[in-house]
Amino acid sequence: MDHNKYFIYIAVMKNPPKEYRSFTSLQKIIADLQDPDGGCPWDLEQTHRTLCKFAIEETYELVDAIEANDIKSMKEELGDVLLQVMLHAEIAKKASHFSIEDVIESIGTKMVRRHPHVFSDTNVAGPEEVLKNWEKIKQKEKTTDTKWFNFPNHLPALSISDKIGSKSQKYDFDWKTKEQVYGKVTEELQEVTEALETNDLDKIEDEIGDLLFVVAQLARHYSLDPEQALRRSNQKFMTRFTKMMDLAKSKGLSFNDLSLDEKENLWQEVKVLLKNDR
Repeated sequence: MDHNKYFIYIAVMKNPPKEYRSFTSLQKIIADLQDPDGGCPWDLEQTHRTLCKFAIEETYELVDAIEANDIKSMKEELGDVLLQVMLHAEIAKKASHFSIEDVIESIGTKMVRRHPHVFSDTNVAGPEEVLKNWEKIKQKEKTTDTKWFNFPNHLPALSISDKIGSKSQKYDFDWKTKEQVYGKVTEELQEVTEALETNDLDKIEDEIGDLLFVVAQLARHYSLDPEQALRRSNQKFMTRFTKMMDLAKSKGLSFNDLSLDEKENLWQEVKVLLKNDR
């Protein structure tokens, strides 16, 4: 052991906060982690770009906790999301770009500015008018020309489809009724069927994409989030599949050796079991 290194480490060791509930305590912890003099080697290597994937992962883990109504996990995952904000702010502060106080000021002033019905004398009839005012204020805030569709690259494709539809709707370029959207869904499904007969993978991909896009618009017209709907179906399938494998094992069956009809029978049995468990 290099005793000199050991004693140097002790000399720069950080003192943890005496209490952890204050915002300043968290600031101090993050600053200590990114302090070149005795900070964490991993934290010191991070940049805004290297942290991007963690921001995405932590946000999705928070969404999972919310959808599971897991309050304990929500508290923890909110902390992880806050950690990402604090890390980015500290990196920016070290580069003399901005501080966490600047971040707080920015969002605070934005919320006051975009809620004149709360912080001023503007009257609104309900949530829909609030959203309309929000968009009007956003447009006034823009000082330069922007793209019509300017969504984050990492946003799920279904979520982008939903946002594209919402954006188009604001300019009255949208289906008027749910029935019209459903008619478009059946039309696109027929085009997928026709594409499948060509064996042209490029055309098949194109038509499946069109179908998914229109299905997302159908969800929007019912005020449903297509991304959430798909996540729900994904979870439902995984739950049923896991239960089916457990059921096969409890019956002494080798799942891989079963015929497709036998597997389908197990699947239907599981659907009934899970329905009765509700």
